[in-house]
Amino acid sequence: MNDELIITIGNWFTTNANRIALLLVVVVAAAIATKVLVSILRHALDRSHIPSVSIFVNLARVLIWTVAAAIVLQPVFGINPTTLVTALGIGGLALSLGLKDTIANIVGGFGLMMGHVIHPGDLIAIAGTTGTVTDITWRQTVMLERNGNKLVIPNSVLNTSALERIVPANESCVDVPFTIKAGTPVDDAERWIITRVRSATADMATPSGSVLVRFSGFSPYGIEGSVLVFAAPGVLASTIRDATVRALASADFIEQRAAIGQ
Repeated sequence: MNDELIITIGNWFTTNANRIALLLVVVVAAAIATKVLVSILRHALDRSHIPSVSIFVNLARVLIWTVAAAIVLQPVFGINPTTLVTALGIGGLALSLGLKDTIANIVGGFGLMMGHVIHPGDLIAIAGTTGTVTDITWRQTVMLERNGNKLVIPNSVLNTSALERIVPANESCVDVPFTIKAGTPVDDAERWIITRVRSATADMATPSGSVLVRFSGFSPYGIEGSVLVFAAPGVLASTIRDATVRALASADFIEQRAAIGQ
């Protein structure tokens, strides 16, 4: 029994020696080609400053092994590639219909990265939400808001919505309106506001500690204006706004109704 099995296996290897040799040659060649092409792609794409290169590397691997499979299908396995492609085409159509959202996100990721629309570290505003881009994948973009919340946005949404890139100074700016009573010297009021607000927000504002006062017009209550304070990284806008409003509320020449934002 064992001798017959050995003879059968030996005859099979003898009969299929050419097929086995072809399969081994194609597999080794595909492995070497994959390693070389992946190395070249990583080097080239790293120099292009594209946020992620994994999709290109994976596509290259799939392409090489698809070609390798097409070479050995007919001579080694006796499968007609045309028949297989037709079957896969029908199945692929059904699969693509079920994964249309995923495909849209992947295509959107290509557009964002190849077009250099946004990069990790950019400050952006979309749909009324502002934050810093922390990661861009082929399906979604992750944005970190100032309050620490992480917002995951599908790439297809980024490609179809208005997106605003914001400079850091604008993102950190807190605007607090006020009204000074009629008859108050404007220059004196401005100096008092800057000194008082700068002192109240010293540990919350940017290192420069800039406090700006802007007057915008008149109202029945007096002279309208606003004070601009710039929050330091990690400080919530609501926190520095509260400190600023409290500082303004202590002035007897400021209408308290305006100072508390009513």
